[in-house]
Amino acid sequence: MTVREIVVGDHPALRRKARKIVKVTPEIRKLIEDLIETMRDAPGVGLAAPQVAANERLIVVEYGEEPDEPAETAEPIKKKLYVVLNPEIAWASEETVVGTEGCLSVPGWLGDVSRYEAITVKGLNREGHKITIKVEGWLARIFQHEIDHLDGILYTAKLVSPDTLRRVVEGQEEAGDFRAEAIG
Repeated sequence: MTVREIVVGDHPALRRKARKIVKVTPEIRKLIEDLIETMRDAPGVGLAAPQVAANERLIVVEYGEEPDEPAETAEPIKKKLYVVLNPEIAWASEETVVGTEGCLSVPGWLGDVSRYEAITVKGLNREGHKITIKVEGWLARIFQHEIDHLDGILYTAKLVSPDTLRRVVEGQEEAGDFRAEAIG
């Protein structure tokens, strides 16, 4: 496994539509492991192959809900890892929610984006078998953000208003009442 460089800004890999994966090859398996390692090293809660300049329709997401009230004997948050090849949104709720997003490919910035509250994602798992994943809330937001990367779309193109884009100083991401995790 290798931690790969995450491309940023106007890198061409971030603006093109990724190609469909037709076969799970050793190269794809290596890319999966590299994406997981790179996401965890960043750290982020999701990463798409174009963010490491790989032109493949592949995302990884690792997320676990934080408890509303921190416990005195806090156990580590249990996170679930998702690996999805050729993900597509098969269903989306009518309800949308505005939330603050950041991105590993747009470091130092946060902005408000409207996303579906719940979605169903269809794709393939790392073995190439069909899967269906139903998600809601923040996890649905992460999936939508990562799938956008596969179509060459950055969250900054979906801001509810350009006025919501704001610079964030490292270490101050927690300020305010929004989640400022680097999505991917």
